[in-house]
This record gives sequence, C-alpha cells and structure tokens, in this order.
Amino acid sequence: MQALVFENSLARTLATKLVGQVLARAYVGPTSPMRHRNIPEPQLPADDWLLVRTRLCGLCGSDYKQVFLNGSYDNPMTSLISFPQVLGHEAVGVVERTGPAVTRHRVGDRVLLDPWLGCGPRGLAPCRWCRTGDYAQCENFTRGALAPGIHSGNCRDASGAFAEFFPAHESQCIPIPDDVDDEVAVLADPFSVSLHGILHGPAPEAATVLVYGAGTLGLAAVAVLKALYARVRVIVVARYGHQRRLAERFGADHVLEHRPAAAVIEAVAGLTGSEIRRPWRGLPMLAGGVDLIYDTVGLPETLEVGVRVTRPRGTVVVSGVEIPRRFEWTPLYFKEVSLVGSNAFGMETIGDRRMHAMEWYFEMVGQGRIDLTPIISHRYRLGQYKRAFMDCYDQGRSGAVKVLFDYRS
Repeated sequence: MQALVFENSLARTLATKLVGQVLARAYVGPTSPMRHRNIPEPQLPADDWLLVRTRLCGLCGSDYKQVFLNGSYDNPMTSLISFPQVLGHEAVGVVERTGPAVTRHRVGDRVLLDPWLGCGPRGLAPCRWCRTGDYAQCENFTRGALAPGIHSGNCRDASGAFAEFFPAHESQCIPIPDDVDDEVAVLADPFSVSLHGILHGPAPEAATVLVYGAGTLGLAAVAVLKALYARVRVIVVARYGHQRRLAERFGADHVLEHRPAAAVIEAVAGLTGSEIRRPWRGLPMLAGGVDLIYDTVGLPETLEVGVRVTRPRGTVVVSGVEIPRRFEWTPLYFKEVSLVGSNAFGMETIGDRRMHAMEWYFEMVGQGRIDLTPIISHRYRLGQYKRAFMDCYDQGRSGAVKVLFDYRS
C-alpha cells in the first residue's frame, strides 16, 4: 500500500534542518525523515483488532510540526513513541477486515478513529485513568502488546492514516451516524480537543474569554464556546485574514491582530475596561483583563501575553504545543493566575451527562449546534503530500486551515 513513512534518522534530520533554513521545501524533500513509500498492509496486533480502509484523514498540527522538525530532542514525549511511524490520526474509514475476536464492528462499517493507545488496545486491564475515561493520561503507553506510543501514528505497531489502510483496536472505532458525511465526521478529533480544553476551564456565566490562535483548534474553540455558553463574550487573536473571517463567521465578538504583542494587550484593556500598568521596559500588564484564555498556540509569546491580560485569579488553558523558551512570567504569580495544561480528549461531562467527546460531537452536529466544515480548506491525494504540507507551512499564502488527504475514488 502507499504510505508516508517517518523514520528516526539523525542524518536525515540534521541534513533537512540545515537545508530547511534556506529552502523550506527541504522538509518534504529527498533528505526528509518522511518519505512516500510502498509498504505491506498493516498486520493486526491481536484478534480484537481490525483493518480500516482510509477515506479521509486530516493533517493535525502535531503531524506537520513533526514533519517540519519543530521540536527538541530533550522533549520528554520522546520516551513515549517508537519508529518507524506512519502519521495521521484524524481518520475516517471503512472496516475492511476484522480479527476473530471483534464483536462490535462488521466489514463495511464506516468508523471514526479514536486514536488513543491506552490499556484496551494494549491488551491490559484498565489503569486508574482508563477506568475513568481519561485515556490521554494512561499509565501504560510503553507496556502491553504494542511498542511505545500514545496514539495511532506515533507507534510502530499501530500505523496511522497517512496510508491506504490502518489498523485499529475495536474500542478505537467510533461508529459514524448514517446521516453524517465523511467531511463532517473527520472534524470530530479537533472538535474533541477543543471541547476538552474548554471543559478543563469552563467559562463562567457572562464571562469574557480570549481564544489565542484561529487555526483549527482556535476556530473549533470559538464554535464550542458559542454552542455551550450563549452569554460568553469571545475575543480571538488571529494571525491571518482568512482566519479572522472564519472567527467572525463562527461567532467571535472581537478579533484582534496577533502582533505587535503590546497592541494585543492594549486592545484587551480597552475591551475589558482594564487599567494598563507599564513597567520600566517591556510589555505592560493589566489590572483586570479577561476571565479565561484558551491558548491554542502555546508559543512563549502567547503565554507571556496571556498571563498579562488575564484578570487576577483567572485561568489560562494551554492546548497548543511549541518549543519552550524563556519569557517574563512574573504576572503568573503576582495575579495568581491558574495555568492549566489540556491534553487531547476522552470521556467528557456536560451538565449531568458523561460520554465520549466524539459522541458529543455527533450529538451537537445532529442538533444543528455545531458546523465546523467551513474550516476545510484543501483536499489532496496522498501522492500530493508535498503540496499539502507546504500549504500548512505557509498558511498566509495558501489560506490553509484544515487540510485533508482524500482517498476516495
């Protein structure tokens, strides 16, 4: 089958990083750790696994950050992955073949991938986190029947959907309602990530919140906020014009330019009626500010601005992932801001009901409360992967938000 295979090659990584400093296409060029190859169909790791024929797969920010080598060797997450990898975890497909112990699915079923490789897929009794549905905190990502890997695509035994087929444990396959199109279903993963982050730091009634970033996760966060909290005022910081237009379409009350940082702080001051406190040098902070920030970027700059524009004892929820660097974080302790990390999704509670985040997505779609499809900007065949990744690399030029690999004939 055709697949994009990512290898842990120090020589390729160094060569690509060197050339990539002057030629961005090097990240998908001949030295890249990721190559388009013909490989055998995946083997099923156990009898309760099945093989899925890919129909659509979204390019997640974590996927293209890895391809663009936007990471560090001292990142602790390197202890939880294995190579070679076939990336791709935002997947919709059709069951092609089932193992003899599969009871929940049949050949021909259309399914959505829940990518987490927790205790169930590893053939283990559930740990304390998996028992409560907090699959992203599983204690056994390096144990059991599979090589290390937190989700499909970063484990050598559970290849992802940048390929014609991918394996999945039966518990990873969420049935897609018949009236939900593939293009709608494939957005369940980013919706779920944003839902989890918002429920991790729920917005008070009539709060003012700031969504930092207007890519896939930021736009999904705006849509979720407007669906769950009708009276919340949403400020968005967007980088590009096409992101601004989508944020407004999804219901943002105000959209700010992302730079200069000082202008973001002053704009938030004006919108919240907050006093600006100016230091001897550097960025000011607010006496007051927004109640909550959902930082879907995770850059040092967004964190630094975030703690400066959050009100005392407010909350910053960080779901974006970037390379850490130093920033001036004195406002974090001075204003007693809560800094909360948000990792993916699992079973989520809204009101007095608890179910899987992807099931919440299908319910909200069915009720007409959520429509994320305007963020789908580009569709490519797998063989056009270089164009797909370069559109993600230069979103200002391409207008990319959510880019898909489309395997349908």
